[in-house]
Amino acid sequence: MDHQDGQLGAKELFQAQSHIYKHAFSFANSMCLSGAIQLGIPDIIHNHKQPITLPELVSSLHLPPEKTNSIYRLLRLLVHLGFFAIAKANTNEGDQEGYVLTPSSRLLLKSEIANLSPFARAMVDPVLVTPWQFLGDWFQGNETTAFETAHGVGMWEFCDQNPKFNHTFNEAMASDSKMMNFVVGECKAVFEGLSSLVDVGGGTGLIAWIILDAYPHIKCTVFDLPHVIANLPESKNLSYVGGDMFESIPSADAILFKCVLHNWSDEDCVKILKRCKEAIPSKGDGGKVIIIDMVIDGERDEHDIAETKLVFDILMMVLVTGRERTEKEWEHIFLQAGFSHYKITPIFGLRSLIEVYP
Repeated sequence: MDHQDGQLGAKELFQAQSHIYKHAFSFANSMCLSGAIQLGIPDIIHNHKQPITLPELVSSLHLPPEKTNSIYRLLRLLVHLGFFAIAKANTNEGDQEGYVLTPSSRLLLKSEIANLSPFARAMVDPVLVTPWQFLGDWFQGNETTAFETAHGVGMWEFCDQNPKFNHTFNEAMASDSKMMNFVVGECKAVFEGLSSLVDVGGGTGLIAWIILDAYPHIKCTVFDLPHVIANLPESKNLSYVGGDMFESIPSADAILFKCVLHNWSDEDCVKILKRCKEAIPSKGDGGKVIIIDMVIDGERDEHDIAETKLVFDILMMVLVTGRERTEKEWEHIFLQAGFSHYKITPIFGLRSLIEVYP
């Protein structure tokens, strides 16, 4: 460090200024990504089948020529952030540079099964962004969440009262769940020995369908609030049951929670897990709870993954009463609920698969 009489030197101060500005303006990254998705830029690049030049992209976007420089500047940032890349483009005018997709932008294509565009767009919806502006007020107030401070009601009540946003939010969660397609087939040790499974908070049954596609022998039940599962079509091995997970959960060999428990406080999680323990067989008979959620591990996680998990933790604090948990924090609620042991498999990128046994 460059110190003079205990003070920071100019170089270090300017580096600190840059650090502050980077994070003060980090919202611009997500807004620019959302704008590119709104314009359909990932799909246009994909459908072009080869690197697309800036003029070709502007033409495909049906934008006036005077917006060309603005699109260039938007893409310059998104290239720097790793959402697009530059490659040589063969055109009638000779070799030029064009834009291509990266693994990240391939997950934003509307034509693909795994399409995270609804999730990325929903996270910058004004309904979800506004509570962050009330974070300081919430700390000094009495509301349960910053969402309640901003909107006057809790998030779940807001969703019930606003069908349009509720649809946006559900589409975002469904797009996230489709990532399960990539790994559920690799989880034979987790699912193959089961004859029945209940997906708690399973919504319209997307996760259950993915599991059934890989393990058609399992009898799946989607358990959610009555109005969520009302009139949904059932099939041979898929049924829907309405109810309240705090009261009781249908019996099965295994109970599944995909990104559910992180929405709830430790006390509520213990209550839910106790209902699970009542619904499953003993460990000797194959009973277990399967949890897909984040496990914070600052020592082992790569820097970007660790940061993303910590941001998700604050997101849970801002929107609902939940949290992301360390392994010790998960262990605490498992033991409080009367379970004996657990196994964590970090197979879902940011998230892990946790098997919890009676």
